Amino acid sequence: MTQRRTLLACAAAATSLVALCAQAQTPPAAWPAKPVTILVPFPAGGGTDTFARPLFAAMTKNTGRQFVIDNKGGAGGTLGAGLAARMPADGHNFFMGGVHHAIAPSMYPKLDYSLEKDFIPVGLVSSVPQVVVVNAAKAPAKDLQGLLAQLRARPGQLTYASAGNGTSHHLAGELFKLQTRTFITHIPYRGAGPALQDLMAGQVDMLFDGLGSSAGHIRSGRLKGLAVAGERRAPGFPDIPTARELGVPDYVVSTWYGIWAPKGTPREAIERMQAELKKALNADDMKATWTGLGSETPDAWGDAFGAYVAKETKRWAEVVKASGTRLE
Repeated sequence: MTQRRTLLACAAAATSLVALCAQAQTPPAAWPAKPVTILVPFPAGGGTDTFARPLFAAMTKNTGRQFVIDNKGGAGGTLGAGLAARMPADGHNFFMGGVHHAIAPSMYPKLDYSLEKDFIPVGLVSSVPQVVVVNAAKAPAKDLQGLLAQLRARPGQLTYASAGNGTSHHLAGELFKLQTRTFITHIPYRGAGPALQDLMAGQVDMLFDGLGSSAGHIRSGRLKGLAVAGERRAPGFPDIPTARELGVPDYVVSTWYGIWAPKGTPREAIERMQAELKKALNADDMKATWTGLGSETPDAWGDAFGAYVAKETKRWAEVVKASGTRLE
């Protein structure tokens, strides 16, 4: 009886070993194995959405699998970020955020997520300068110098819209006020899309926008870009001068967008996502799209992207402190 039990145990162990070996030799499942969800934490029509849609449409075409954009706006992008942190880490859920999320830790003392602890950095996908933009038909001034003259003559009477408290639009406006010693009344919205709509309707006077979301409206003539907050003029928009050229030398603010995965996402899925992103971004038609939106195509992936975000978080903390702005 003892010998029989021993033989049965050995047989079971051998069977388990064979199963393990077979499992190890089984090639990994194709990725994506099902539709991929990209949570975008702002309403449609804003900067994040403007870059997400052509990028993931290209990836849908390249892979034959759907990359579905799920817009979850609110609280300056932090509501969606909190939801993204709790998505299943199965390799088919990702988060597309941006500079707003490097600002948030200094603006919101009680976030329900940590960009550093709850996410894995995948890659930086676009970077555009902020642009001072006005309604072309109802602009308070035709150029930046004229706008500054109006602001100084009418302190607090002109308004600027933003994508919400704590977003780059908001902080770019506050930084502009500090550097030009002007006072403009801030009107926060639930995303850049609604803010742009009210600017075009003449409900607000200006917007400090990421160039990507304003690009099409500037080209159509409905909006006018007075200055870009870049060290050089933006790709695709050589006629818009920099703020530095117009006498505001330190006004340099960029809006960037990147991809994160929920913590625990398999490394293989992240590497495949990076490969597909690079393929899409390096295609000639996507490069032309990015240029049309005033964007450069960055090259920062994985840990390099994480280091860039950490540096941006520190830089924006200094801007928040200088502006005296903080949200509860």
